[in-house]
Amino acid sequence: MSLPGGYVSRRAMLAAALSAGALLPGCRRGRSDILRATDAQPDGYPTVAAVREMARLMHERSGGRLQVKLYPGAQLGSERDTLEITVFGGIDFNRVNLAPLNSIAPETRVPALPFLFRDISHMRAAMDGAPGQRILDALEPHGLIGLCFYDSGARSFYTRDRLIETPADLRGLKIRVQNSDLFVALVDALGANATPMPYGEVYQGLTQGVVDGAENNWPSYESSRHFEVAPHYSLTRHVMAPEALVVSARSWQQFSGEDRALIRQCARESVPYMRAHWDARVRRARELLAEAGVRVNEPDPAPFVEAVAPVWERFLTTPDLRDLAEEIRAVGAGDA
Repeated sequence: MSLPGGYVSRRAMLAAALSAGALLPGCRRGRSDILRATDAQPDGYPTVAAVREMARLMHERSGGRLQVKLYPGAQLGSERDTLEITVFGGIDFNRVNLAPLNSIAPETRVPALPFLFRDISHMRAAMDGAPGQRILDALEPHGLIGLCFYDSGARSFYTRDRLIETPADLRGLKIRVQNSDLFVALVDALGANATPMPYGEVYQGLTQGVVDGAENNWPSYESSRHFEVAPHYSLTRHVMAPEALVVSARSWQQFSGEDRALIRQCARESVPYMRAHWDARVRRARELLAEAGVRVNEPDPAPFVEAVAPVWERFLTTPDLRDLAEEIRAVGAGDA
């Protein structure tokens, strides 16, 4: 199985060939098998720490039978590449951003809708609850088993030359976005020129003026050193989409029912572990950026919410997707 468009990378084809012998129908994982996990973030990042914690729990609770080798820092390729390999069964576990999943499971677009979540607590409650499980379940027909969601923070705009107070301040600016139709539509709706660009090229793009700004969370803004060339950070918090931990459906078939239950439990327990690391990382990033003299403002969200309303109309294309968005919005609303 390939991702949409018929594109199959050589890396994915190689992984499929290498893993074919271990993934024959009816086979079970042996004691000597070492499971493979990948995360594009560098070692020490909260999601990487969480996958390591899941692996530790799996190893401990299986009496050492379930072993996981983690490859952080995009060692196995970009998220798009590793997602393909995971579908083929060449990678067992993958922590992946929702953006590359958008084209294969429309439900994954919903958590990335602008201004869907009221705050981080709302996002966590929704993704831990029935709406989140509904999204994870939508991955199974596409060769992936969704295990849990990890935080990716609140995304805000940062620019080379000015703070953003209203959507008018974005007009005409070239803003780097992920390679996602939804993120392109969001930035275009705010009057900027959305510029898809690989994450690793953003620093140079900002330095050379290829882009005027970008958008991301506090830890990514700090750890990437983007603040050195774009020292104006505007807390729009326009997207709070989480990230997903998935396992290859081909690999999943090889686990016993008991092991599946164990893996699901270990994944769930890695979530609060990740969040504790994430919250600490956010606090530290803010402290470092304040020390670096980054200018920060908090614009009124109302005009931004109004400007991106057409994005909701464009991407909530079916009654099921509209129902999912409303289900998420309703989570905890009575307690707010």
